[in-house]
Amino acid sequence: MKKILFLILSSLFFSCSSDETVEDNNYPLFEIPLVDGNYWTYDIETETNTSRDSLYVANDTLINSILHKKMKVKNNIATGFYSNSLKNNGLRVSGNKLLLSGDLSLSAGQTLPFSLDLELFEFIVFNADVNSGETLSTKSGTIQETVNGYPLTINYTLKSVSGNTFENYTAPNNDTYSNVKSNKIILTARIETSVSGFSVFLLNEQDVMVSEQFIAKNIGVVHTNTVTTYTLNPSIPAQLLNQIPFPSNQTQTQTEFLDTYQVN
Repeated sequence: MKKILFLILSSLFFSCSSDETVEDNNYPLFEIPLVDGNYWTYDIETETNTSRDSLYVANDTLINSILHKKMKVKNNIATGFYSNSLKNNGLRVSGNKLLLSGDLSLSAGQTLPFSLDLELFEFIVFNADVNSGETLSTKSGTIQETVNGYPLTINYTLKSVSGNTFENYTAPNNDTYSNVKSNKIILTARIETSVSGFSVFLLNEQDVMVSEQFIAKNIGVVHTNTVTTYTLNPSIPAQLLNQIPFPSNQTQTQTEFLDTYQVN
């Protein structure tokens, strides 16, 4: 049962108040308050595990001389993609946009055959003013990594995409909310490696992670569904494929459901 301690301002990704929430545009203001002490707890479920995250607004912080709100999690531990992506990072509001600055980490434990550690600055994770399917921000690059003795060259693109608007929304756990908007965070990757002296494309370009967040006005993120998945290049010769210490394909679905929250 939802525990609503305070409900004054509309909240989006996480609630906090900011002087930046007033901006001259043609859209009604979708308030994104960021107030110290606001918190959200989430029940996390995968096919094999359950856990719990507690996310809260900690304090003001300057990133490249720009004022942000510092997001933290209880005991500095988060298992859900949503809470983990905000952990120790900075957020700020600009009109109806929410911008993220900090470190986004994906570990090899999230069913992917690699880890990824990205520095983001002013990455737009939500914009209430745009139509469904519009790209909000992108970050692309190449990193070198060694996993289980194999050198990997990983070409990646991380992007945020606006989603749908729901007058009424029922989450998979049957909790219902009104005035909900969604957005997606998508990670696309292509990986090259060396096996027995041969250079091979381990992973053809594909979406290896799609995380969709559902944001209820006056509450914040109420449900997140994250799918991490990959399929190794089927053209790799069997004699080489047998030497690669990764499953040929793997998929994991993780859901995060809002339990309790406090919004000022």
